[in-house]
Amino acid sequence: MFTVSQTSRAWFIDRARQAREERLVQKERERAAIGIQARVRSFLCRRRLQREIRREIDEFFKADDAGSSRRSALCIFKIARKLLFLFRMKEDNERFEKLCRCILSSMDAENEPKVWYVSLALSKDLTLLWIKQIKDILWHCCEFLEQLKPEILQDSRLVTLYLTMLVTFTDTSTWRILRGKGESLRPAMNHICANIMGHLNQRGLYSVLQILLTRGLARPRPCLSKGTLTAAFSLALRPVIAAQFSDNLIQPFLIHIMSVPALVTHLSIVTPERLTVVESHDMLRKFITFLRAKDRCRDVCESLEGCHTLCLMGNLLHLGSLSPRVLEEETDGFVSLLTQMLCYCQKYVTQKKSNLTHWHPVLGWFSQSVDYGLNESMPLITKQLQFLWGVPLIRIFFSDILSKKLLENQEPAAHVQPASPQNVLPVKNLLKRAFQKSASVRNILKPVGGKRVDSAEVQKVCNICVLYQTSLTTLTQIRLQILTGLTYLDDLLPKLWAFICELGPHGGLKLFLECLNNDTAESKQLLAMLMLFCDCSRHLITILDDIEVYEEQISFKLEELVTISSFLNSFVFKMIWDGIVENAKGETLELFQSVHGWLMVLYERDCRRRFAPEDHWLRKDLKPSVLFQELDKDRKRAQLILQYIPHVIPHKNRVLLFRNMVTKEKEKLGLVETSSASPHVTHITIRRSRMLEDGYEQLRQLSQHAMKGVIRVKFVNDLGVDEAGIDQDGVFKEFLEEIIKRVFDPALNLFKTTSGDERLYPSPTSYIHENYLQLFEFVGKMLGKAVYEGIVVDVPFASFFLSQLLGHHHSVFYSSVDELPSLDSEFYKNLTSIKRYDGDISDLGLTLSYDEDVMGQLVCHELIPGGKTIPVTNENKISYIHLMAHFRMHTQIKNQTAALISGFRSIIKPEWIRMFSTPELQRLISGDNAEIDLEDLKKHTVYYGGFHGSHRVIIWLWDILASDFTPNERAMFLKFVTSCSRPPLLGFAYLKPPFSIRCVEVSDDQDTGDTLGSVLRGFFTIRKREPGGRLPTSSTCFNLLKLPNYSKKSVLREKLRYAISMNTGFELS
Repeated sequence: MFTVSQTSRAWFIDRARQAREERLVQKERERAAIGIQARVRSFLCRRRLQREIRREIDEFFKADDAGSSRRSALCIFKIARKLLFLFRMKEDNERFEKLCRCILSSMDAENEPKVWYVSLALSKDLTLLWIKQIKDILWHCCEFLEQLKPEILQDSRLVTLYLTMLVTFTDTSTWRILRGKGESLRPAMNHICANIMGHLNQRGLYSVLQILLTRGLARPRPCLSKGTLTAAFSLALRPVIAAQFSDNLIQPFLIHIMSVPALVTHLSIVTPERLTVVESHDMLRKFITFLRAKDRCRDVCESLEGCHTLCLMGNLLHLGSLSPRVLEEETDGFVSLLTQMLCYCQKYVTQKKSNLTHWHPVLGWFSQSVDYGLNESMPLITKQLQFLWGVPLIRIFFSDILSKKLLENQEPAAHVQPASPQNVLPVKNLLKRAFQKSASVRNILKPVGGKRVDSAEVQKVCNICVLYQTSLTTLTQIRLQILTGLTYLDDLLPKLWAFICELGPHGGLKLFLECLNNDTAESKQLLAMLMLFCDCSRHLITILDDIEVYEEQISFKLEELVTISSFLNSFVFKMIWDGIVENAKGETLELFQSVHGWLMVLYERDCRRRFAPEDHWLRKDLKPSVLFQELDKDRKRAQLILQYIPHVIPHKNRVLLFRNMVTKEKEKLGLVETSSASPHVTHITIRRSRMLEDGYEQLRQLSQHAMKGVIRVKFVNDLGVDEAGIDQDGVFKEFLEEIIKRVFDPALNLFKTTSGDERLYPSPTSYIHENYLQLFEFVGKMLGKAVYEGIVVDVPFASFFLSQLLGHHHSVFYSSVDELPSLDSEFYKNLTSIKRYDGDISDLGLTLSYDEDVMGQLVCHELIPGGKTIPVTNENKISYIHLMAHFRMHTQIKNQTAALISGFRSIIKPEWIRMFSTPELQRLISGDNAEIDLEDLKKHTVYYGGFHGSHRVIIWLWDILASDFTPNERAMFLKFVTSCSRPPLLGFAYLKPPFSIRCVEVSDDQDTGDTLGSVLRGFFTIRKREPGGRLPTSSTCFNLLKLPNYSKKSVLREKLRYAISMNTGFELS
């Protein structure tokens, strides 16, 4: 182990080391203390110096405020150096304000060169120092402008002060030193100003001005005074003008200044002389030249993003409206830049809400960030964008088309082609315009061809159409405004159609079908023209009423609508049949939707009131048999034909297809009798005296499957005795027809009849019935069951109600006003007279409400919340008309209609009946309106009991029906035998079982059927006894007429007439 001496030595060394370390730590502490003391002393010294300097500055300004003699420029320079040396924005804002006022005051001095602050720029020793100082002062002004809020009074004064500083020292025009002999100094001083301006530009002057202008103008009420706005815009113009509109300065000017929301609008109101400066420098033309280059336009748009791109576009459009001459000369460039901007925005416009989208009041759902601070400016921005579809710009853009005269026939005008007033309301003063006479009427426009599609004229029109089509797909929330503007000029659409007719070697269809298969820019432009024409025309026809379409023939003549519809029908058919629609996406799908939408608007208009010839909508080259084969093979194109344009198939074939669909479903559900199985049968017992109540109670609980299945009815007569005749479906047919007859009786108040043609629709006051909605659902099921089984029922529905049954009212093109005549033609006339009223509509004292007499009590229905307090004015009268029509036909009976449709669709699938128009659906429900075709009936009649076609009684029967019976008696005869008064829709060949006539010898209760003897006696007219006392009877279940072998024609006529006039069903004998 260690010795004592070794231990002592180690201990001594350790102690020495510890002492050395302690001394080092102490030295470090002393050094740190000295450093801290030095720092503190330095800080305190600086603070003391700053306080002294600030005190000196304060005393300087206090003496200045006291009104002593003006300070020299040198004194101001020195005090400014001191202030800038220690300047802090929060602490020295008041001192800086006083300095600026002092400097501006010095510049206003009369004939005192030493006082003028700018005079220091002439001093050899101080020039550079002065330039640096004024640059720093002006940039501090910019920093203050960036933070000030112009809506606050105190801040607005400071904004004016700092703008004045910037305006004063960036231009020599107000410098007194340059007057008189000092004029020679102007070039040098201008150079200094340019230097200062360049410095401010580099540091971000435009960004500062953008913030200031946006804060002051993007508000419900602008808070920038005329002087402030003039100063700010003048400052913005100076660098651009000084640089002679170089690209390097035009770009930031466009990005920061021209993108301020509605700037041009505010300038035109507050300080129009600034716009005169813009016009004098031809700046719009320079903007167009700069932006028409795609890369530059893209850079600007990407710098701004979508929201502010719209602001820039709005300002450029407003400038364009103020400079029509420039637009006429630069149309191509202006159209190009607007299209590029809209295309940029369109990339971010989406169809639906998601976590990545934001709502924009013009663009809709938008996948870029949205500056919600601009929302208050959106009405003004929208107003600027409206210049794009205003009459002046449309006249400039479409000047080539509008300048052409349509070919004319020198005949007296049967229909007027009225001139267009300078207005944005497409239906204003239409009545007045209808009476303006023309000396000639134009030829009908048809495809003729002859114009080269690669010509400059065609390219120009195509580019303009692309612009408007892009605006429709981008500015989604104001789409209707755009369409209304484009359809305002009555002659634009006909002339655009004339232009389309002239395209290509043959014109029309062939060219556009070729374009579908060519993925070239030229083809896309031509298709965009077609899309625009379709969208605008569809919008126009939708907003025009029947008088304007059929009598005044505004924009299009009826013959032209026939030509156009033929073109559209062929185009849509080819798109589907050639497989283009199956895989269509993007622009192709949009094209199809546009063309198809316009086609269906015309078709539905024609269904309501014919303008096209018979069989106009059919495709002669489409054989129904081929289509049905393709449907059986599940070919997509055949399914699309049925989905989109079923009207190209003859109505008879569609009814056949419908019956096939029902039959297939019955087979699938096991509702058809087969050799191996029988369908389930539901038996119900009905008292004739309580037919509706018993039917409702027993059938409403049935499942959907049971309702579609076989239902057997047993009638109990008024005496409580079961009636004979429970066989096949004849009794159920009679029950169904009778129950439908009762529920649709207006006396029951489930349904009402329209004024005039007395057609049925749900009664608005049907709610007085207990469980009225369940009743309507039951009625819907009964109606559906009748259609499902092919039983025609004599129930004439109002056209607007059939449209709802088909689901047309959910279409974006549906117009309640167009359907209103089918409810109340007089009410429709009154509403359209409001539309045409030339005076102030508010004088009529109308409000957005509807007063109705409900069972002796006046009830006020508000068309919108608070409507009874909102007057109808010229501005909202169109809305009032649509609201009123919608209320009468939808809102009032919404619950009843929904319940009936629910019941109907539980039996009939919606897709089955979508291939029918409203008149066709009525025929499907009620059978053919045509008179009974006796030849068709005779041809498809089966004879039993010895009767045959040449039998004397049979010849008498057909002769009586043809010659002696009225059409009404013939209908009664048909009802007597089949339980239905109307012939089958497809003719008597489709009556199941077939119409039959049997010779009978005895009464029904003794009848055991045909025997060999009875057949022979019937055939040879051998009677067991004279049947003169017996009446003809029927078995509706077999569609069978039981006819005694009468000896005289007059007896047959008398007995048959008596039999059909009685309504005792199977018990008649």
